[in-house]
Amino acid sequence: MRREELADLLAFAAVAEERSFTRAATRLGTSQSALSHTVKRLEARLGLRLLARTTRSVAATEAGERLMETLRPAFDDIGARLSALTALREKPAGTIRITTGGYTAQMVLLPALAKLLARYPDIAVELDINYGLADIVAEKFDAGVRLGEQIAKDMVAIPITPPMRMAVVGAPSYFARRAAPKTPHDLADHSCINQRLPTRGGLYAWEFEKGKRKLNVRVEGQLVLNTSDTIVTAALLGMGLACLPSQIVEKEIAKGRLVRVLGDWCPEFPGYYLYFPSRRQHSPAFRLLIDALRLRRAAK
Repeated sequence: MRREELADLLAFAAVAEERSFTRAATRLGTSQSALSHTVKRLEARLGLRLLARTTRSVAATEAGERLMETLRPAFDDIGARLSALTALREKPAGTIRITTGGYTAQMVLLPALAKLLARYPDIAVELDINYGLADIVAEKFDAGVRLGEQIAKDMVAIPITPPMRMAVVGAPSYFARRAAPKTPHDLADHSCINQRLPTRGGLYAWEFEKGKRKLNVRVEGQLVLNTSDTIVTAALLGMGLACLPSQIVEKEIAKGRLVRVLGDWCPEFPGYYLYFPSRRQHSPAFRLLIDALRLRRAAK
């Protein structure tokens, strides 16, 4: 492949990813007109229209999407191999980008990073706090952190927390007004704090299991929230019952600020995992992060 052909492919990929000639030109450090000329030259050489242009937007055509499916893994592999060259340095270096939720960022990743970054000053980490399921390949993350059940089967997944349990909790002020539920069916008589799921947009159905009995309960209440910290705050204010991973509320339970109920209906489930594509080669810095997270989990 000639050098100018590779440059044309890089230019097209930037426009397809940014969906804008202006943003792609800024990213590549060139002019919009030069970038447009480059893409047209590629289209002429292939005899295919790769981008559909309007006055307001740019989108890949079917041919453009197929080309991107070929280019993404190739460019990712080149980037990973270039990053791996840092192994030739005396000290591991580079930036690691991870998408994660707020709880795992604060309680799992940052404690592990505090030791790692202090020891390796040439390593940098970017945490993207995102409660949706980001496409880590398309958005160029090195890895993501999610619950095991949310991870695609084609990803490598490494457990970084012990198994977890859900906890149904309420403030003492709430239970001063309402009798504690004895079974999940009793939740119909309670005000519950619903959680909006970031991935599908629906409300989380509270999941219970006892012996061979499994129940998914659609609860009712006056509040719908979408982050764990706001749900905890609402529960502490006595605004209703909450259902959250027990690790998030264990300190409040220990202090007596929240009371746990239905504990015998909440079995263990797999915890959080660090996940990444199986085909991607990782830098020495990333491998050090994996080791740090494994050591922290083993110490729990």
